Amino acid sequence: MNGFLEFIHFTAETWRRLLTYTRQRQASFTVLLRQIMFTGYEALGLISFLALTIGGLIILQGNNILGNFGQGDLIYVILVTVVVRELSSILTALIVIARSGTAISTELGNMVVNQEIDLLLSFGISPVSYLVVSRLVGVVVATFTLTIYFNLVALLGGWLFSSFFSPINFNFFFSRLFAELSFLDILISVFKSMVFGIGIALISCYQGLKVNIASTEVPQRTIRAVVLSIVFVLFADILITLMFYIS
Repeated sequence: MNGFLEFIHFTAETWRRLLTYTRQRQASFTVLLRQIMFTGYEALGLISFLALTIGGLIILQGNNILGNFGQGDLIYVILVTVVVRELSSILTALIVIARSGTAISTELGNMVVNQEIDLLLSFGISPVSYLVVSRLVGVVVATFTLTIYFNLVALLGGWLFSSFFSPINFNFFFSRLFAELSFLDILISVFKSMVFGIGIALISCYQGLKVNIASTEVPQRTIRAVVLSIVFVLFADILITLMFYIS
């Protein structure tokens, strides 16, 4: 219970510092840009491969199953429901956890062990403003962008794999797809990505800064950050889906 209350206090302090973030030194913006580059740009290759694979597999399985029942047109509904509504945000979040969540927790934990956090405090620099807020904004921006990118690549992959079964016009495929895609689907996908990014960043930063002295605590806190981030993402996804899609 004490740990949960500490996390709530840490979250409140982070949001308070976020409101004054634009007045921070240029160095904090450097941290932000590096975080966006690492979380977003450097993950594009993995996201592209995963999105193409998911889009292709859905088409392969969908055509195999639905084609036998003369319901091939339902593949567009499945692409929207499975990719846009669910998999794009969840899989992107899991990749961010595996790459950036672990890196953030480990980096901040090592900074605590090496007394770099104490050094920042001695100079009157808030670790939350300089380290946490920059990573929070960077992870949210990157997760949001990667989720949009995942959707685009997965849907394009669906068209590419559809062409293997029978030649299909690009404009026809996407016109049918967009007919099934609503603004709410896009909005919720984006909303999920931002919520997931916020949770991953806060949990990873908190666990990293909770390291005390021993370096052996760093991997323990990193594992805890991964587990808690995954649990958060899954529960948040269920709650958001219930809020917007279950009447």
